[in-house]
Amino acid sequence: MSNQNNDLAEEKQKPATAPPTPEQTNGQVENEEVSVNAVDERLQESPPLSGDELLLGAESEQQPTLSVVMPTLNEEEGIAECIERIKNALENLQVYGEIVVSDSSTDRTPEIAREMGAIVVTPDGKGYGYAYLYAFDRVRGDVIAMGDADATYDFEELPKLFELVDSGEADMAMGSRLGGEILDGSMPWLHQYIGNPLLTKFLNVFYGAGVSDAHSGMRVFTKEAYEIMDPSSPGMEFASEMIMRAGAKDLVIKELPITYHPRKGEANLESFPDGWRHVKFMLVNAPGYLFSGPGISLTLAGLVVMLLALINANIGGAQLGVYSMVAGGLSVVVGAQVTCFGAVATVVGNPVREANDPVTKLLADRVNVEYGVAVGVIMFLLGTIYVSFVAFQWASSGFGPIAVSKSNIFAMTMMVLGIQLVFTSFLLALIAE
Repeated sequence: MSNQNNDLAEEKQKPATAPPTPEQTNGQVENEEVSVNAVDERLQESPPLSGDELLLGAESEQQPTLSVVMPTLNEEEGIAECIERIKNALENLQVYGEIVVSDSSTDRTPEIAREMGAIVVTPDGKGYGYAYLYAFDRVRGDVIAMGDADATYDFEELPKLFELVDSGEADMAMGSRLGGEILDGSMPWLHQYIGNPLLTKFLNVFYGAGVSDAHSGMRVFTKEAYEIMDPSSPGMEFASEMIMRAGAKDLVIKELPITYHPRKGEANLESFPDGWRHVKFMLVNAPGYLFSGPGISLTLAGLVVMLLALINANIGGAQLGVYSMVAGGLSVVVGAQVTCFGAVATVVGNPVREANDPVTKLLADRVNVEYGVAVGVIMFLLGTIYVSFVAFQWASSGFGPIAVSKSNIFAMTMMVLGIQLVFTSFLLALIAE
């Protein structure tokens, strides 16, 4: 591909010629279909180039194959080592590349990066994710690599990840710290044994990512895969969002073990606030797990308890009576409301992973305002008729003491559910418009 660009530049300088023959046209098409692998093979047939020769600057007309992006915030202690290791990786691969440093530093980080041949850009917003988004919009390579600039990741391990993506085996290749080696002093035990494994488990369950280290910062992916993922989070949750969207879009993610090294410089990570942001982001983008699952479970459990109480069931010597009926009714009401929240969240939120349970899909996709209001009104009226009959009996008896019956509780529960359904239907209709 890089040789093609040189050929095209030379062609522009030549005088106009006669239109190409069909045979020449066919040859041109074949040349245009040459893959990145084929171009790199031609490069490897020539004498090996050094990492400095393969690293391209912003003004270079050569098209880079690989773009390596690093966000930096006062990383002057580690940036030089990272850039040197990236050059070694390019020399190993024998591909042209560029290093894009997305910098918000107040120390010498940008000066060091420029001196070593990196392209330095300054994002016009704040946040870990925004720094990456800003740089990704400016890269030129068809394959993108990302990693931190604190020397925790050994960029000399990039070639094995690049080859997974360049060969088409994966849309995204990740270095697994938890599946590789974590050197002493590299990661706090809370992160290594609790935080990262738990967050990875959440991502695998909610989004089907199937990875062992979801928050590894060393990743390689194609530009096409990045456009499919289309992440947008400006904060630390950006790392989670990439995996979430890749899993939701059924992109192929593969991992290889890497070695994680002690950090150089001051850490910018806040364990609990950043961890909570990851968890919150995962939950709000999976309304099926946040709302629908708990809501449907509460509703079904409450219905079972109410039915058992109505038939005076005896379970393990415990007689289910009025109080069980009240508890079941409360569970049904709360569960129904939470399930309605799931339907509303699916319609209004555009989550990464939409709820796909039949109840939420029915509410969100098929229940129009007329149908929902009609069913809700019928439920409310049925409950109201029974309660009105009980009220008439109470009035006829001179408003004396009246026993609390399980059937009364059942009827009142139907009234509340009917009201919920009516107003949820109107809300969904309002949102849809």
